[in-house]
Amino acid sequence: MVMRLKAEEHARVAAAIAAAEARTSGEIFCVLARQVSSYRDISLAWAAAAALLVPLALIPLGFDSTWFPGLSDSWEAAHLAARDVTIGRAIGAYAVVQGAVFVSVYLLLRIPGLTRLTTPGAVRRQRTRQAAMHQFLAHGLHVTDRRTGVLIFAAMTDRQVEVIADEGIHSRVDPDVWAKAVEALTTGLSRNRPAEGFETAIALVGGVLAEHFPPQPRNLNEVPDRLVEI
Repeated sequence: MVMRLKAEEHARVAAAIAAAEARTSGEIFCVLARQVSSYRDISLAWAAAAALLVPLALIPLGFDSTWFPGLSDSWEAAHLAARDVTIGRAIGAYAVVQGAVFVSVYLLLRIPGLTRLTTPGAVRRQRTRQAAMHQFLAHGLHVTDRRTGVLIFAAMTDRQVEVIADEGIHSRVDPDVWAKAVEALTTGLSRNRPAEGFETAIALVGGVLAEHFPPQPRNLNEVPDRLVEI
């Protein structure tokens, strides 16, 4: 998966935006994010669940403190015949297993590929959407003159794409148009051709903007024609 675009690819995307905006008063902006979330909380949740369940699964196998030499009964414990000591050692052994499982699972799930596989798709979509909306607002796409700003957003690690259109254009366009733009960019990313994917998505978005919002006499460029990488 491509992590950073080359200068010529940035130039291609900027040119595609300029060409699309020449036929409309709308504004198009593109963002490519490498990662929208660390998903550390998801890894912690899996690790906590494993720490609770794995030791329980060991009990039918005869798990007790004798599995750990340092915690097994000593001569002194046998002489004391202290039930509390035996219980304490069992709890200690259980805690050791829990701690080991928690740390092991957490570290394992911090491997990027496993992090993505163990993060529910709904969570990845939600956080990608949140990141896209943040970029939409941060770059002023919600304050264009006729509320016709459109953000094309891609999250590389999450393999998610979002197209966010302001209210001026969203209510007039069939949702299938945005779905086709998402599909075009997703295809480009999957083929390791992100610039090509952006160009196709921009052309689709530009076409629908031109249809509903033709150029004005003073067709100001309210948002820079560029692709931002974050």
